[in-house]
Amino acid sequence: MMDIQTRKISFIIEFLKLQNEEIISQLEQLLKKGGKKTSSPKIYPMTLEEFNKRIDISLEDSKKGRLTESKS
Repeated sequence: MMDIQTRKISFIIEFLKLQNEEIISQLEQLLKKGGKKTSSPKIYPMTLEEFNKRIDISLEDSKKGRLTESKS
């Protein structure tokens, strides 16, 4: 199996050989759609009030046994 860099180079070589404008347009559209999916959502920091509320909820969950075990 090829690594990602080798696959990219192979793809570029094949892309450069293309003579069909319709296929090139389809690939361009695919790249635009794919780029939108991979962009990360905007992340905003919590306020101190939100942070403290989450701590309170977590402590309450712990006291009432509402926990999920995880194994390392």
